[in-house]
Amino acid sequence: MASLPTGSVDLILFLGQSNLAGRGITSPRWPQAAPPALPGAGWEYRAVSAPGRLSPLEEPFGRWENRPGGIDDGEKKTGSLVTAFVNAYYTLTGTPVVALSASKGGSSLLQWQPGGAFWQDLLSRWQSARDYLAQAGIPIRHQFAVWCQGETDGDKGSSEGAYQAKFRRLYDALAAQGMETCFLIQIGRYNGPKGYDYAPIRRAQEALAEELPRVVLVSREFETMQARGLMKDEFHYFQAAYNEVGTLAGARAGRYVNDMKFSAR
Repeated sequence: MASLPTGSVDLILFLGQSNLAGRGITSPRWPQAAPPALPGAGWEYRAVSAPGRLSPLEEPFGRWENRPGGIDDGEKKTGSLVTAFVNAYYTLTGTPVVALSASKGGSSLLQWQPGGAFWQDLLSRWQSARDYLAQAGIPIRHQFAVWCQGETDGDKGSSEGAYQAKFRRLYDALAAQGMETCFLIQIGRYNGPKGYDYAPIRRAQEALAEELPRVVLVSREFETMQARGLMKDEFHYFQAAYNEVGTLAGARAGRYVNDMKFSAR
C-alpha cells in the first residue's frame, strides 16, 4: 500500500450520475486506457468498503463503494475521469487529493436533494472521510465537489428553471456542510433514436456558473464528443473521452485554486 500523505490534502467529492461514475471502455479506434495515478497525487477514501484507511487511487474509481438503500451503482463502473482529473489537479497545485466517490448512474437531481437517501449516504461518506483524516493527523486544506449530472433530467424534459432550483438547494446544503467550491462539468449530447434534447440542461448549468460565485464551470468538452465519434452508446463515452475531460477539468480546477480568479470562459 502507498504511504500516507505527509502534509495537507484537498478532500474532493465526486458527485453525479453515470458520466462521473464512469462507463469508460476502449475500442480499436479509441484504445486509450485510464491513466495510472501519478506518485503522491491522490488516494481514494472508500467510506463503504474500507473506511479505516486510504486506498490507492485507481480505475475504476469507486467500484466498491455501493451501499444498498443509498448510493449503489452495482458493477457498472468501468473507468472514469477521476484519476485524470486528480493527476492534472495535483500537477498544478502540488497538493494531493483524497477522492470520495458518491455517484449513481441514472440518478436525477431530485434524488440528490437534501433529506433523501442519496443525500444521507453522501453526508455519511463525507463525515467518515473527515473523521478518518482527523484521526490520521492529515490536515484538510480545502473541501471541494466535482459535479457532473443532468442527462436523466434532460430525458425527463426538465426545464432550465426547475433544474437550477433543484441544483441551488443541493449547492446550499453542500456549502452549509463545508464545501467551498463546486467544479461543474457540463453534460454532453444525447446519441440515440429517442431525440432527447440536453440543451436546456446545458443552458441551466451555464447560468448557474454565471450566478453562483462558487460554482466554477471547468469543462464543456462532453458536448463535442458525439461529433468526434467518442460516444460508445446513447449516453456514455469511450475512456479516451473521460481522460480528456478529466485532464482539462482538473487543470482548470487547479488553476482556479491557485489564483482563485480563473474562469473557464
